[in-house]
Amino acid sequence: MAGLILEARGLDVLLEDYQVLWGAHVDVGEGEIVALLGPNGAGKSTLMNTISGLLRPRGGEVVFAGRSIAGLRAHRIVREGVSHVLERRRLFPYLTVRQNVLLGAYNPAARAGRDEQLRRVTELFPLIESRANQLAHTLSGGEQQMVAIARGLMARPRLLMIDEPFLGLAPRIVDQIVGVMARINADGVAILFIEQNVERALGIAHRGFVLESGRTVLEGRAADIVRSPEIRKVFLGG
Repeated sequence: MAGLILEARGLDVLLEDYQVLWGAHVDVGEGEIVALLGPNGAGKSTLMNTISGLLRPRGGEVVFAGRSIAGLRAHRIVREGVSHVLERRRLFPYLTVRQNVLLGAYNPAARAGRDEQLRRVTELFPLIESRANQLAHTLSGGEQQMVAIARGLMARPRLLMIDEPFLGLAPRIVDQIVGVMARINADGVAILFIEQNVERALGIAHRGFVLESGRTVLEGRAADIVRSPEIRKVFLGG
């Protein structure tokens, strides 16, 4: 594995008075795909939201490309090279496909290469051109996910984080998005993603981290985790 591009260590995170993360950690290498696994309520989205600046940790450290980013505002973290595709897409429903995608290039660093990046994401997702003037809320769930990922890529990230990219999608669409993730990664973009289906996630990822009750309880190569007896314990309680 190449050097680490992301290191999140010892994260304690509270949502109001309730502590969700307890010393949680995750890391991602340059050009790597990492799966973040765990049952519902384990704190996966909270961990990702903390990395992207939507939440501030009570304790711990987030280092991206050798620089501490914990406590920076979300738009500053995007400028550093981290792009976050939120769970359930979160598109602007009454903006067009093109408008939603272009919003991903709002920061000055991305704006300069906007046209070039738009061509690239259109190659990955042809619907950006074919449905350019269609309102986002009229798209299918799978089409909305594609637009959301395209919007994230418009920021020209070095790390793309995707929360539940396959949630509620038909198997055919899942296969398409898996293929696109592989192409994005082949271009040198590291990917951190959340997924409930362990076998599917570890079939895509190089490594995985498992959260349980807000703590990182297992980490390692995907091939090792999928065979680990701890996986059964975490997900099935046995």
